[in-house]
Amino acid sequence: MKRIVFLFTFFLCMMNLSCRNTRQSSENPLLEAWETPYGVPPFDRIRPEHFRPAFEEAMARHEAEIEAITANPEAPTFENTLLAYDGAGLLLERTALLFGMLSAADTNEALQRVEVEVMPMLTVHNDRIGMNEALFARIRNLYDRRSELGLDAEQLRLLQKTYDGFVRAGALLDAEKKERLQAINEELSNISVQFGQHLLAENNAFELELEGKDLDGLPAGVRDQAREKAAAAGRSGKYLFTLHKPSLLPFLTYSSRRDLRERLYKGYLNRCNNGDANDNKQLVNDFIRLRTEKAHLLGYASYADYVVADEMAGSTAAVYRLLEEIWTPAVARAREELAAMQSLFAADVPDGRFEPWDWWYYAEKVRKRDYAIDEAMLSPYFSLENVRGGVFFLANRLYGLTFRPIVVPVYHEEVSAYEVLDSDNSHLGVLYFDFHPRDGKGQGAWCGNYVEQRYVDGKRVAPVVSIVCNFTRPTATTPALLTLDETETLFHEFGHALHFLLHDVKYRGLSEVEGDFVELPSQVMENWAFHPEMLKHYAVHYRTGEVIPDALVEKLRRSELFNQGFNTTELIAASLSDLDIHSITEYKPFDPMAFEHEALYGRRGMPREIEPRYHYPYFSHIFDGGYSAGYYFYTWAEVLDKDAFEAFRESGDIFNREVAGRFRTLLESGGSKDGMTLYRAFRGKEPDKRAMLLARGLIAPEPEEETTEPEGTEEPKGPATE
Repeated sequence: MKRIVFLFTFFLCMMNLSCRNTRQSSENPLLEAWETPYGVPPFDRIRPEHFRPAFEEAMARHEAEIEAITANPEAPTFENTLLAYDGAGLLLERTALLFGMLSAADTNEALQRVEVEVMPMLTVHNDRIGMNEALFARIRNLYDRRSELGLDAEQLRLLQKTYDGFVRAGALLDAEKKERLQAINEELSNISVQFGQHLLAENNAFELELEGKDLDGLPAGVRDQAREKAAAAGRSGKYLFTLHKPSLLPFLTYSSRRDLRERLYKGYLNRCNNGDANDNKQLVNDFIRLRTEKAHLLGYASYADYVVADEMAGSTAAVYRLLEEIWTPAVARAREELAAMQSLFAADVPDGRFEPWDWWYYAEKVRKRDYAIDEAMLSPYFSLENVRGGVFFLANRLYGLTFRPIVVPVYHEEVSAYEVLDSDNSHLGVLYFDFHPRDGKGQGAWCGNYVEQRYVDGKRVAPVVSIVCNFTRPTATTPALLTLDETETLFHEFGHALHFLLHDVKYRGLSEVEGDFVELPSQVMENWAFHPEMLKHYAVHYRTGEVIPDALVEKLRRSELFNQGFNTTELIAASLSDLDIHSITEYKPFDPMAFEHEALYGRRGMPREIEPRYHYPYFSHIFDGGYSAGYYFYTWAEVLDKDAFEAFRESGDIFNREVAGRFRTLLESGGSKDGMTLYRAFRGKEPDKRAMLLARGLIAPEPEEETTEPEGTEEPKGPATE
């Protein structure tokens, strides 16, 4: 659906490599100090051919920095080993962040060729550092003596995370196993690139070209979008629909042509599963074969065990418990929703059988019938400009931030940029927005860094952050009018941006948070998106200037649980299929589609009328997006985000500055403490999953209780018990 946070930037930084070429280019902007406003990338000077030499030089410098650490004749100290390691590789980090973001947001054939060349090199490089025996010996020396070093809590945390990172990278393996692990990582990097490039090609290749007579049921705005898309492709007089969500979902929602809904939806479902050059099923096999072997080398029964051991959840058993607890009531709710649509469907197709491509169409009919509300009625109040203004307003009310448009280099003409000022008007960072679909952009929405916050010589380096989306485009007659899903997505990604912008972390090694914590800052923002008090500040009709009327707000409130069974079922289905495939303990060649079908429809009784949010051949999150065995992160974090918003509700003011101040401390802290410690410090208690279950309509509210008190020690670890 949405929220593809596309951690390709993080993925590139964590992949690994080595190169001895120290050749420099005085004309390569990637190798120079960026003399640009606010330290943003010099996009106007950067060309695809600059990247490979920049990577080679950056890796050579990184290797030299590591060699200087290991060659130091002095005994290891925090400063000469751990701090030196934490400060190494800045040029490589900057190059990888920039390349990763551009490859996801605005790629082309030249960048794709660089990706194929560089990813294996990066893998080898980082493996050599992660398995460098001399470097690890110095870090292990410090780790073994950590109680004697007089380190403060933050320094001890950095030492622990660094040591654990080396162990998870294979530092304790013998020479033969290290060599095999390096080969596995290199192969994984290669197939990850292939997977992503296949999917991009499939997304761009499918088109549904229609005549005017084929558009029954489609609103004027949807027709205008399709007509302008066709005209841009040189097919004036036609209407063009694609697999991008702003084109796909309105068609599925409004088109009365069931045969065409089927063609478009099957085009979406069958991406990379057509037995051609872009088919990803063998790559899925390769991923599982290699990841399972990697887990065994590192002492884990499965790759899921390896991943989750380093997260807040701690074990796959804890994750399964949470997912299964949600799955059963979600499926029951979805079956109720299906029953509510059956009479409408039977009237249209008396002898037919309800299919997955019917869901959006008849769900919208039910919403209009039962709640007297539909997207066409709402979208005029959610212009892109107004929604962006809404998130700016919210950040100002909570944290005192101001967003000022600036003129800086951009990588595409549609990109806009803002300077972010803190409450004291000091420079906090830069935020780019890139809102609309195009051929060189991946599906979904994500947020990432071009420059990460860090400290150099005691001075804070401000982050440069980008939000990338695939939202509905404006037409010749209307501005970009967002759907409710797109509106919520912008609030979500803006939450990630605030997390990056507010970071104030002393050590680079403490920047990252646990994977199942990373969605808390984003998802918590969604709670404001359609709150009646918030809507009054930004939901304004784009033509009349009328604030959204109370009657419409009330309809929206009453319909907030609409279709939640479907939404939750498809989400949890994807989380379960991800965890299932990565919980394989002994690899044997398999058919990914048959595996998925048996796990969801066979064992768990998923309604055949619902497809999981992602099928394996195009499940980018888990195969080339950094969420392998981690798609559950969204659900785990939702327990936290709904409970966190309760703190604002309980205060009586959803814009409460004191509560926001405590949450800002959480955002600023990065990974300087473990996620649950940060959460408890903010909330003053353990997270309670009731708020999440209530928000999804999976349990009934208890009228006699205003708020839910902590449940003792029932959940000492987090959202799921051990």
